[in-house]
Amino acid sequence: MNKRERASRAARGREKRSSGRVPVPGRHPDTPHLCLLRSPAVAQPRERYDGSLQVATYNVHRWMGLSGRTKPDPSRAHSVISELDADVMALQEVIRPFDGEDPVASLADSLGLHVAFAATRVHKTGELGNAILSRWPILGLSMLDLTRSRLEKRVALCAQLDLPEGLLQVVATHLALAPRTRRAQVRSLLDHPQLRSGSAVLMGDMNSWRRCRASRTLDDELEPHGGTPWPASFPSLRPVLALDRIYGRGVLMTQLQAHSSVLARRASDHLPVSARVELSEI
Repeated sequence: MNKRERASRAARGREKRSSGRVPVPGRHPDTPHLCLLRSPAVAQPRERYDGSLQVATYNVHRWMGLSGRTKPDPSRAHSVISELDADVMALQEVIRPFDGEDPVASLADSLGLHVAFAATRVHKTGELGNAILSRWPILGLSMLDLTRSRLEKRVALCAQLDLPEGLLQVVATHLALAPRTRRAQVRSLLDHPQLRSGSAVLMGDMNSWRRCRASRTLDDELEPHGGTPWPASFPSLRPVLALDRIYGRGVLMTQLQAHSSVLARRASDHLPVSARVELSEI
């Protein structure tokens, strides 16, 4: 059996282990794809809405805690997400396991939030990707494949949220480690209609550990965040790098900060970052 045949057999095996999930004909299991869009069983009341939203981004590190070597335990990250009490959240490195309860769906139901999920690839334990949680209904959903190499599968998940003043575009992503690849991904994001039409928020793990061309481009072309330094969010126990960021277009963003509770410092190797988004310009 040659190398290609072994790879094909391994791919078929991963699909068979997918706990009843039906493979899409003609699609390789490692092809980025949309997987989930659902409303909560019981939606949260929205009476507290005052023209602004609390948004947050959080790399949950595959539910494996600070070290990444422990048994996956979604309850740790779930507790941190409950602490944040955000209206809209972007999650990265989310695992939806092949077997057992779906932690993304159960989290959304427990918080009364709408949820969307896009898989970047099939991990050995399940689908790995990005999610958006929203207190507001998701009217439209799309996915932008940002993959530039076989080694780093990346996507942007784009949602339209139905707010009283109109639509808010929310784009959630996890950019590549390589600077040149990250620069190309940023250009694709900035050219995407979800960031060019109306008011928009871009959130995620940008992997901008230094002021590279990709981060300079984002700073130049999207709205400033009050001129305050990006909060350090990695590593969570003693953060020194501002990897997790929130950008806006056509909105006013304030109160940008890392959430550094005792739980957050242990639940992942990243701290969540949150901001207040004023929607007066919609």
